[in-house]
Amino acid sequence: MSGSAVAPVRVLLADDEHLIRGALAALLGLEDDLVVVAEAATGPEALAMARAHRPDVAVLDLQMPGADGVSVATALRAELPGCRCMIVTSHGRPGHLKRALAAGVRAFVPKTVSAQRLAELIRSVRDGNRYVDPELAADAISAGDSPLTVREAEVLELAADGAPVAEIAERAALSPGTVRNYLSSAASKLGAENRHAAVRLARERGWV
Repeated sequence: MSGSAVAPVRVLLADDEHLIRGALAALLGLEDDLVVVAEAATGPEALAMARAHRPDVAVLDLQMPGADGVSVATALRAELPGCRCMIVTSHGRPGHLKRALAAGVRAFVPKTVSAQRLAELIRSVRDGNRYVDPELAADAISAGDSPLTVREAEVLELAADGAPVAEIAERAALSPGTVRNYLSSAASKLGAENRHAAVRLARERGWV
């Protein structure tokens, strides 16, 4: 690329696996028109780095401590609308893809993608295009939509760490009886024998 025309694409890389993040940063750094301006290992760190460095494109791992990639993308969309977000994941579950697209994520790609292909996608996303890996898209379509209501999914998520019903009720501002109803309804919709199995099934499908 000639030194004149186009400013390089400023990239934020967020991945809690240090080795993967370091390797990606090194490989993307070989591209003349890309510059990795910041790296992050957690969701909150990714947000802080994005605020500080204002990247053109944020490449976010789906599963990160503190906040997942979709939550980070949702916050960035509100705070830094000029920053386009991509999700790179080894957990391409159908519900995650739908959540990501709803959050305005511009690309959803598996971690098996080559660095060269990722560089192409970063440029494409910066230019306003979208990309969803065809295999992940096919999985999402075949899995269908979540049978859970918003409230059922919310209560299941609160139950995920094994919290007792009374605590879930307090956090969701519901009565314990209502919480039990939501949990049993979610479990029966998912064909799960108890709420712990229901949480596991819903997570596997990316519905919570």
